[in-house]
Amino acid sequence: MINKFPKGFLWGAATSAHQVEGGLNNDWIQWEKDNAERIAKRADKKWEQWQQDKFPEMFNVENYISGRACDQYNRYEEDFDLAKSGGHNAHRFSIEWSRIEPKEGEFDEEEIEHYRKVLLALRERGIEPFVTLWHWPNPVWIGEKGAWGNKETVKYFHRYAERVFNEYKDLVTFWMPLNEPNTEVSLGYMFGNQPPGIKSKIAANTAFKNLMQVQKDIYKIAKSVSPDFQIGCSHFMFDIKAYKNLPWNIAAAKAMDYFANRRFFQAFNDSCDFFGIQYYQPFHVNFKFGGNFFGLFENKKVIEKQSDLGWQIFPEGIYHVLKKAAKNGKPIYITENGLADSTDKYRSEFIKEHLKYVQKAIADGVDIRGYFHWSLIDNFEFVEMRGFWPRFGLIEIDYKTLERKPRPSFYVYKEIIENLPR
Repeated sequence: MINKFPKGFLWGAATSAHQVEGGLNNDWIQWEKDNAERIAKRADKKWEQWQQDKFPEMFNVENYISGRACDQYNRYEEDFDLAKSGGHNAHRFSIEWSRIEPKEGEFDEEEIEHYRKVLLALRERGIEPFVTLWHWPNPVWIGEKGAWGNKETVKYFHRYAERVFNEYKDLVTFWMPLNEPNTEVSLGYMFGNQPPGIKSKIAANTAFKNLMQVQKDIYKIAKSVSPDFQIGCSHFMFDIKAYKNLPWNIAAAKAMDYFANRRFFQAFNDSCDFFGIQYYQPFHVNFKFGGNFFGLFENKKVIEKQSDLGWQIFPEGIYHVLKKAAKNGKPIYITENGLADSTDKYRSEFIKEHLKYVQKAIADGVDIRGYFHWSLIDNFEFVEMRGFWPRFGLIEIDYKTLERKPRPSFYVYKEIIENLPR
């Protein structure tokens, strides 16, 4: 049984531009073209046999080319109608920097007007916009200048953000300048699993410092445009545990918690009005002796239920991460929580059980003000360039016809939203 949530609680789902809009030209597009064949050929090395059997499309090069994606650029009203029919009163999405400023210092007025129409479409349906300014891809010209490895990118982002704030200040209250900066830094600049494909601790540290600086600067810029703006930053959190409570794993878990969580909150706490917490699974730390520092942490599976990506389903973990995040004294919005589940086998239970633990955190005094399921629709899963086969959507997408079809879990989530005591 899910109990009472606070008055004014925001209920919705999330997307990001690169994953759903289609027709983009940014620094990730070329990377996809250059790496799609390599990734497809190595799918048998990355994924377990049951995943290969269930999703043979992972061996197709086309799986790793975002292309038209879900064509939400043209079909956003259809998707927002579905969100409204599902009881959503909020929606998180990202504005694509490469559309707004395709060339250095040149703003595209038609694209600015496009996103105004997107925001108006949400407002007309009574849906509160939650806007992310950077959900990882950059304009091509930014990529050519070194992306976040270049300190000058900070000032370029100032110009973009200030323009967007002024354009939409009457339509948006909730802004998130950055999405999961830690994740992009680690996967893009340290492990090289996604653009820009760099493997360097030095580059990763530089990128993190620049992103930390831009969040601080954008917070000030936003408040100068409107003191009523609410500015947040999202953070991916594992529920970190020591495998078998072995002494060396306990020490390793504490080290991982510092690099994965405490460092983030220390860096961004003074430049946020709220934190967006994004939780998917636990991490049972098993310390591996030898190897480089960042190769020492192994996630041991100890939970039976898992998603199509092999992620362990552990609803209680969201309670633990929310309690930990609450120590920073900021309001919290759960800006992502979901699973890859193509047959919708676990999603309904996943939502119910996670919300039960969210309510438990609220009952314990944690200031949680909203929940955004990831995601509204199936999308191009671009974390580590997995492509189209992982299915995260409350709404199924037929990628051949682009037909939208709400899954049973869509209606379960709708029932929860509409029948909760207020």
